Amino acid sequence: MENTFAWMAWTPPVAIFFTAIVLMLFGMTLWQVRLPTVERKGFLPISTTRGDRLFIGLLAAAYVNLAWAGFTELDQWIGAVIGFVVLLIVMRWG
Repeated sequence: MENTFAWMAWTPPVAIFFTAIVLMLFGMTLWQVRLPTVERKGFLPISTTRGDRLFIGLLAAAYVNLAWAGFTELDQWIGAVIGFVVLLIVMRWG
């Protein structure tokens, strides 16, 4: 059987990243089933649910990582940590 994932560079950081995303989605699903969300307004200009804030936070973290990779020569782990902090801020106060 042909390996359908041969195009992907499955390095440990890539595997950790995708595992973290899957675990986040699984955890958010369980949280939603256990305690349904209510829309609220934070510093974002729209009313959002937990799922909305997760999506917006993941996009923001991706842009932070892309900007870090594109504009600096520093270690990418620093950009990943900054992106994670941005995600936490959006989830908590967004």
